Amino acid sequence: MKNFYVTLLCLLVSFQFFSQTVITATIPYQGYDEAQPLFGQGEYQIFLDNADGVLDKPVIIIDGFDPGDSRDINALYNALDYGSGNLADFIRDEGFDVVILNAPLYTTNGVDIDGGADYIQRNAMVLIELINQLNAQKVGNEELVVIGPSMGGLIARYALAYMEQNSLPHETRLYISFDSPHLGANIPITIQYLFNYLAESQGDPDAQQAIDESLNSPAAKQMLIDHYSAHLLAGSTYEQDPALLLPMGASGFRDVFQTELDNLGFPQQTRNVAMINGSNNGTMIGYPGIEVINTTLDLGSGVTTDIILHFTPPASQINTVTDFASFFIGIPLATFSADAEAFSYTAGVDSAPGGFSTFSSGLAGSTNPVIIDFINALQQDEYCFIPAISALAITNETNWFATPDIGGVHNSPFVTTYIPPDNEPHTLITPENAQFAIDEILNGDLGMVDNTVVSRYVLANNPAKEDVKILLNTNLNYSNIKVEIFSITGQKVFHFKPSVYDNQLVFSPQLKTGVYLLKISDSETVFSTRLVVE
Repeated sequence: MKNFYVTLLCLLVSFQFFSQTVITATIPYQGYDEAQPLFGQGEYQIFLDNADGVLDKPVIIIDGFDPGDSRDINALYNALDYGSGNLADFIRDEGFDVVILNAPLYTTNGVDIDGGADYIQRNAMVLIELINQLNAQKVGNEELVVIGPSMGGLIARYALAYMEQNSLPHETRLYISFDSPHLGANIPITIQYLFNYLAESQGDPDAQQAIDESLNSPAAKQMLIDHYSAHLLAGSTYEQDPALLLPMGASGFRDVFQTELDNLGFPQQTRNVAMINGSNNGTMIGYPGIEVINTTLDLGSGVTTDIILHFTPPASQINTVTDFASFFIGIPLATFSADAEAFSYTAGVDSAPGGFSTFSSGLAGSTNPVIIDFINALQQDEYCFIPAISALAITNETNWFATPDIGGVHNSPFVTTYIPPDNEPHTLITPENAQFAIDEILNGDLGMVDNTVVSRYVLANNPAKEDVKILLNTNLNYSNIKVEIFSITGQKVFHFKPSVYDNQLVFSPQLKTGVYLLKISDSETVFSTRLVVE
């Protein structure tokens, strides 16, 4: 009977940890346009590790920009898939507990909040409460790891720095920023103008929803480098002021937020690292001023529209980014156009190196034949969403197209970074950046093999530098030894078949710095352990 109750208790504890839990911040936040401070809410789920099933090594992963809560916790977990596995699955196998924090739709004090597009600061207060609760619940003294993809990286940065400045212990050892817009994000102004015109002048309900829920959300206005609302003619909801063509953020939001974030800085008690999706060699996405689409759409009943869209122009130039005209059996009904100007020191950000998104992804799933025709007519689908310079938080570079020179002319607050050679989809997990994240997570908590214990194989130098030395037990017999080294993501990166043993194996695998899996097999057994290369 006692075993029955123990089993039942374990099941109840497991159910508690694997169920979604609502969490409410204990620190309120009042937004720039709000009449009162409000307590933020979130929902989280703990996925215990696959080693001991005890909450003792929490790794928090935070949702990014998600208006309407289109991604639930399961979707966020699945988004960690990469080529041969899942990042969360892997670190759980290594003894870490994954905690996913989602920002849902909720009502607080009579106010409806779209958490995934709400003020970054209020979401940070929710994260602070989660950090406090996890530190109170966890077994042992292991410090936390916090991973922030996209806007989640800003939420994490704000929360951790806020806690430090307000003497709130966060007990966090590692902060990983994943393609986060530390200096702002970009949605091409051409599509912003088009959507706003269709919403305000043509009364299009889908365009109005996009404006209300996405572009005009607090988070979008805080992050977007260029926002259509900053260019409107006084007294008009859609016409452009011809004197306001240079990139500008939403008034009362963008500059206010960036100033606060810059003043807050980065957490100082954590190891801060970044992995980004923008290219490390300045490769552009399209080119400045490129034609995005030039097509005529048939709306039915004799109505057609001509749409011509362009990226923002090269440095110091002006171009027409949005050109719209509608006709009824060839008779003009309405026209709209908007121009854009680039600063003298940089071309427009649309084509800059960075983690990219696509126009079609925002329209995917529609069965509207007009939308389908629009997607099919796109000549340039990809655009820069998170510039590489922004994701690296390089504040001493004003040219979005500059090639990052970390450790050289460019100052970055991150102690180390992963930057791919080619531009990638925003927040795409690849085997390479997964390896980077895993190395960072494991390096701070790596349980080394006790090399004083007499065994069949003893790794004499772990961490290793150029050479790896493995000691053999002189009291044992060996034959057919084979040495293999695998990356954390399962790729074989080295193999070696020694012919002479001499009580030790010495080899030079010439591997990059990181954590690997070392496997040694012989005629009698297989030995595996972690290998750290410095």
